Amino acid sequence: MARATGKSEAVYERLKQDIESLRLKPGAKLSEIQLGEELGASRTPVREAIRRLSREGLVDFAPGELARVAAISLGGVRSLFEFRMTLESEAAAQVAAQTQVQERALDAFQQLLSQLEMFEESFRAMDAAQQARSFQDFYTLTESFDQHIIAFCRNPYLARAIREMRSQSLRLRHLSHTGPSRMLTSLDEHRVMIKAIVNGDSPAAAAACRHHLTQTLQALIDSLIGAPYEAGVEVRLDSAG
Repeated sequence: MARATGKSEAVYERLKQDIESLRLKPGAKLSEIQLGEELGASRTPVREAIRRLSREGLVDFAPGELARVAAISLGGVRSLFEFRMTLESEAAAQVAAQTQVQERALDAFQQLLSQLEMFEESFRAMDAAQQARSFQDFYTLTESFDQHIIAFCRNPYLARAIREMRSQSLRLRHLSHTGPSRMLTSLDEHRVMIKAIVNGDSPAAAAACRHHLTQTLQALIDSLIGAPYEAGVEVRLDSAG
């Protein structure tokens, strides 16, 4: 039983990574047999992993059809970001208060600010080809910011809710940062958020977080409406979530 559970976890992590990175596109069919052959697993751990991903909103089931990677809808994207703005702006405000009483939190964001500024200086000096290859480094920095927010948020229920939204958000980030210009703007937005947190300015941290998410949402909508099939992504232009 322990072996099956471990295999199910491994299959789950692999499928989750493939969905988040868009290696498995929205709308892609998920055959238990085919995935089992590809991943070297029996149907049971594959089925368990798919059902777990379904509970997280990353996989859909249609009557009489195979499971599919959940489609992206504009309505769903807007709803997700509305929820994120509510939760994450409050979390940013709480973390800003924490940096004034918890040295470990202050050190973490000061170090992140230094890393962000070094990355930006290096990025601006790159040619276009080098910049294109550096997106993963940018994602690593922004992921560190998000994880710091979760780690130092005072309210554990709030932190858990933000953590549970991560998978939905991660598969969208590849579509919201469509080029160097947006990435540099996002770096500026993160700098403003981090400085507000380091300075212990809770209202400024919350406002900067809402601004960043508003701008990210608009960039994402522009990308999805403007050229949704360039990335091979199925997008529903409806209001459903």
